[in-house]
Amino acid sequence: MRIWKAVATASILALTGVFAVGCGSSGGATAESAAPTVAAPASAAPTEAAPAPSEAVPAEPTTLLERIQRDGVLRVSTDPAYPPQSSFDDATGQWAGFDIEVATEIAKRLGAEVQWETPSWDVLTAGKWNDRWDISVGSMTITDERAKVLDFTTPYYFTPSGVAVGAKSDITSIDQLSGKRVGVCGACTYEFYLNRTLKIPGFDFEFLVPEDIEIVTYDTDSTGIQDLALGRIDAMVSTIPTLEEAIKKGKKITLLGDPIFQEPLSVATDKSSLLPVDTLVAEINTVIEAMRADGTLSDLSMKWYGVDFTKGAGS
Repeated sequence: MRIWKAVATASILALTGVFAVGCGSSGGATAESAAPTVAAPASAAPTEAAPAPSEAVPAEPTTLLERIQRDGVLRVSTDPAYPPQSSFDDATGQWAGFDIEVATEIAKRLGAEVQWETPSWDVLTAGKWNDRWDISVGSMTITDERAKVLDFTTPYYFTPSGVAVGAKSDITSIDQLSGKRVGVCGACTYEFYLNRTLKIPGFDFEFLVPEDIEIVTYDTDSTGIQDLALGRIDAMVSTIPTLEEAIKKGKKITLLGDPIFQEPLSVATDKSSLLPVDTLVAEINTVIEAMRADGTLSDLSMKWYGVDFTKGAGS
């Protein structure tokens, strides 16, 4: 019995010590009973280096020219149905014409590619483009009225305007248009001319077409020329190269008399542009003069018209 009691007593004392150690670890052990701090091994992974600073964010362009050169895109408005100046072939998806090649060369010399836009002429000449395109290369005449809402470059060429009648018409002179139906593109210089309100800075001309005509307007010249060939109107006023191109393509029309006036044609920009256009206009002026000096404009005019229209009146 004593032996059992001794063994029992020893066992109880051993268990008591175990519980005492367990309670001490949860209740705040002394420094001696706390687990020793383990030092980090020398081979521990080093702290990752701080990431390299990101590349500087390009500054936002402050002019339209800066944006065009940053993006590499020049958005150009033109007419898809105004040959030989500009036309779009639905079958091939290709653009062609004098204005098309001029615009493409301007874009190239600005370090950009062309993105074509095709607004209606009245929308284009009204200004307030709302950043839908950057420039117009569409044989636009500089007029006092347009200059109120658009900024123009130096002219890149000059074309004569004239009158055409049906191939079988008995009209043989411009004065015989009195009382007749005469077609023009709406909101263009030819309509202003027939209304006798046309003013071109630096150009003087006579209003040769009789005042008592009936003016019929079209969305573009080619539509009016088609109506003339079908006998729906008596005459059509347009640029002579456009009328001659229609004749070459088989339209049953003929030119009437001599040209009625000559007009300077320029690249246009929007005065209300969200970004300033003054540096763009200046740069395009430089490009146009370089194209004139190196013969590019003359070569393109000869290619599309067979005549050099790039020198101006009297040349």
